[in-house]
Amino acid sequence: MTMVIPKSLKKGDTVALVSASGATPPDKLQPAIEAVEKLGFNVVVGETCRARHGYLAGSDELRAKELNAMFANPEIDGIFSIRGGYGATKILPKLDLETIKQNPKVFAGYSDVTALHIVMNQQCNLVTYHTPMPSTEFIREKMDDYTWEYFINSVTNTQGSDYQLKNPPGEEMVTVVPGTATGQLVGGNLTLVVASLGTPYEIDLQGKILFLEDIEENEQRIDRMLTQLQLTGKLEGLAGILLGGWTDCGPPDPKHPENSLRLETIVDEILTPLNIPILMNVTCGHVLPTMSLPLGKTVKVDATAKTITVVE
Repeated sequence: MTMVIPKSLKKGDTVALVSASGATPPDKLQPAIEAVEKLGFNVVVGETCRARHGYLAGSDELRAKELNAMFANPEIDGIFSIRGGYGATKILPKLDLETIKQNPKVFAGYSDVTALHIVMNQQCNLVTYHTPMPSTEFIREKMDDYTWEYFINSVTNTQGSDYQLKNPPGEEMVTVVPGTATGQLVGGNLTLVVASLGTPYEIDLQGKILFLEDIEENEQRIDRMLTQLQLTGKLEGLAGILLGGWTDCGPPDPKHPENSLRLETIVDEILTPLNIPILMNVTCGHVLPTMSLPLGKTVKVDATAKTITVVE
């Protein structure tokens, strides 16, 4: 499958802010707009950034229609998901995949946006970007130079030369299973990856490098989700695994951690027997600092040397 790499964004380009998932808190909208403008982009604010339908950013119809329209609009150069939350899976049947495929452009976000990454990578052959988002990270005081650098490089240098994905100084990746592997980088949030199973939008893992992260899922639930992936047989075709941040993913009962299994034990029991290269503690996910990932691109993983190289 030949992947399409979108045109790099540059200062003066127009970026649309949209939400295919949760409603944006009103007090965070203007700071998010200003944060994107400070990067040198003109901003078009989608209706979904102000809409609310319970916990969703408007109806399923509105969220899908807006995303389709932003891809179709030739005046829009890139699309940033303003936030995650919940709801992206609900609009998948309403996406105009042919329009997205015929109008490739930078599409960025993470967390619940994983559902859209999977579909755009697989059904539109479009490279997309697992990045922090305007109303959740861009406006935080802890948004750091490392995170900004990875984000800006991802969206403004989409067709650059080979480069390495490196953790910040002092945060070393951990080898779970040594070895080397090369494959297309896919994945994102574990909950959303598992939610794709059994649907027409199911993630394809054959020969791929799978990245996984999550937030507020206790160890028992992570065990259950990884076990579900295992039982589908999809893990058998993997080339390698990258494990990112696991924020607030502790024991079900924090007062009795001895009654739980640690994440390292779960990984060792479910993933290590695959006997493929596995790196843990990759600085990416619901954490700051965080790197940005080019989903759909080919990466070379050397779990022995603890290196990840994006191949252009």
